Amino acid sequence: MLDYLGKKLSGQVDDFVLIESVGDSSDIKFVDNKIVKTGLESISSIFIFVAKDKKIVATTLKDMTEKSADKIVGEIVEFLKHAQPNNDYNGIAEGSFSYKNIVDGFDKGVKNIDAVDIVESGINAALKNSKRASGKLDSSIGMRKILTSSGVNASEDFSSLYFSIRALNSPKESGHKTISSRILSDFKVEKISEKAGEIAKMALKPEKGKEGRFDMIIDPLPLADLMGTVGSAASIDSVESGMSFFSGKLGKKIGDFNLIDDGKLSGGLGSTSFDDEGVPTQRTRIISEGFLRTYLHNTSTAKKYKVKTTANAGLIGPSPSNLILEGKKGNPFDIDNGIYVTNVWYTRFQNYATGDFSTIPRDGMFLIENGEICGPINGLRISENMLNLLKNISVFGKNPQQITSWEAEIPVITPDVLIKNVRFTKPTS
Repeated sequence: MLDYLGKKLSGQVDDFVLIESVGDSSDIKFVDNKIVKTGLESISSIFIFVAKDKKIVATTLKDMTEKSADKIVGEIVEFLKHAQPNNDYNGIAEGSFSYKNIVDGFDKGVKNIDAVDIVESGINAALKNSKRASGKLDSSIGMRKILTSSGVNASEDFSSLYFSIRALNSPKESGHKTISSRILSDFKVEKISEKAGEIAKMALKPEKGKEGRFDMIIDPLPLADLMGTVGSAASIDSVESGMSFFSGKLGKKIGDFNLIDDGKLSGGLGSTSFDDEGVPTQRTRIISEGFLRTYLHNTSTAKKYKVKTTANAGLIGPSPSNLILEGKKGNPFDIDNGIYVTNVWYTRFQNYATGDFSTIPRDGMFLIENGEICGPINGLRISENMLNLLKNISVFGKNPQQITSWEAEIPVITPDVLIKNVRFTKPTS
């Protein structure tokens, strides 16, 4: 179908990108220790991007018939007649390219997993320290193909696994963990499920926390949520739209850490051989030795700013692939007083341009005294500025994890991290 669409569009548009995704996915949902839903779905769609005279159209074809393809091409050509030009558009990448397969990016065994057994093993591990567990298991396997008007024609296989579990002793005494992987051998569901149960047990009978500024040890799960917003803020699309706290910060000191986007990371959930215009993916230091070194670009924005593309072309704008957070290693818990946060939700920005945000800790949250967890607390909100938070990143643990979740769609690889002087307030409701 890609070749058919390509022939229909050739001569009628200046540029086109066609990306086809085909495959199978499955999901299992479990509530209170019991499987309540199973689902299977076949994936088949083609994303279509076209440009003519700097006028742009993007749409999706899901009915893989020549009749539907003819119809959507006709609609695109008609729409282009009335669209307004985007004078900032500077074309797509000129192919062709050579690609390397992503290491540990595909495992054919994912198609034949015993999903029920995996879920039950996770539940049983969590129940060692909790009364009930709820969550989900998602798996997918398939192929991604790309065809462009500038000579790109490539394909790659993909697989992915995701497991999320919340262990509970009561609504206020819970622990949450997730695990994401491209291959079965790295998918250790029992380990993270047992940890979720341990957090739930530690969270028994929480007391109300006090407002103030505290050193915060933050678990990889909530940190991935926060760092996803940092990666998005590094997109030139966010900068141009006034939605980035990194605007005007290029070359400026941000903190004392490294933030890397690696589109070809071994086993990375966001890894792919090529971005959405066919450019081979790469490793890009967004923040290096604490300084903001680059924004994320596609070919068009790179030409505008007279830089090289970072191979981050996305369906809407440049976007991160896999974010890796690195810094000074040590023991984040080696502090006199602080708060340990194991999860957050409802992260909301009051002002994207300045970086003012708030987020609510959920599941186990604990006071730290003399380097030890001394008791569970609740009833607090983190109310901070993202640039201030980044400036105060201090010590990194030694066991990085790859995290995705419903709050953190961009894969983030990070250990526990100590962040100094974080503002905790009382929720307004």
